[in-house]
Amino acid sequence: MQITIIGAGNMGGAIAKGLFQHKKDFDSLKICLADVSQEKLEKSSSYCDHIFTDNVEAVANADIIIIAVKPWLVEIVLEEINASLNPDRHILVSIAAGITLESINRKLQYVFPVYRLIPNTAIALGESMTLIASQNTTDEQDIMISSLMEKLGKVMFIPETLMSAATSLTSCGIAYALRYVRAATEGGVEMGFSPMQAQQMIAQTLIGAATLLLDDSAHAEVEIDKVTTPGGLTIKGLNAMEEAGFTRAVIAGLKASR
Repeated sequence: MQITIIGAGNMGGAIAKGLFQHKKDFDSLKICLADVSQEKLEKSSSYCDHIFTDNVEAVANADIIIIAVKPWLVEIVLEEINASLNPDRHILVSIAAGITLESINRKLQYVFPVYRLIPNTAIALGESMTLIASQNTTDEQDIMISSLMEKLGKVMFIPETLMSAATSLTSCGIAYALRYVRAATEGGVEMGFSPMQAQQMIAQTLIGAATLLLDDSAHAEVEIDKVTTPGGLTIKGLNAMEEAGFTRAVIAGLKASR
């Protein structure tokens, strides 16, 4: 199986690197990367089997084509490779924000199995939360795409109508989580720690909190209750945050970025 990734930017390069590191988990997997920038390709050459500056050449022997370019370039790429695509062989995957499945198929001469993915920047570390929507796909194809992306983090299939909301929660959500880290770090400095000490403590605490939810399938409120003893410090801190509008601010931010 050959996967060709068109676009060697941050996200395309991260996907190539992540999949290349897991080649041994799949039979005869080849990772190819295409980009107009020779400089970007050279930076990525160590974690792909072949590099191309010609998109048509890059998709010639591909089975899965991942379009990892900016949204306004998707149409240009599709027009370029359209004549080289075979609906009986090729599966198209787009990670371009805001580009719908229907709009992709409208640009093609035949109807193709198409996936729309929303990963986040943690994909470079194999810790992405990747949301997937699909059109004209089979269960077998769904399983294959899911198994590939699971090597790069968690995967969830959702209706395409929820893609915008998912972007707020998971893609933009990286920034929101890091903004909490920054705010908490400033609080830690005020209480006497160095910025690096505070950030390290907070980051590990977030890993612990997330692991409780992911590994034990626990509800966040249940875990909160475990550390909020009557009259204790935690409940005083939570109440102070709520008084300052913590939950309201988070919800407002998510809705604004949707």
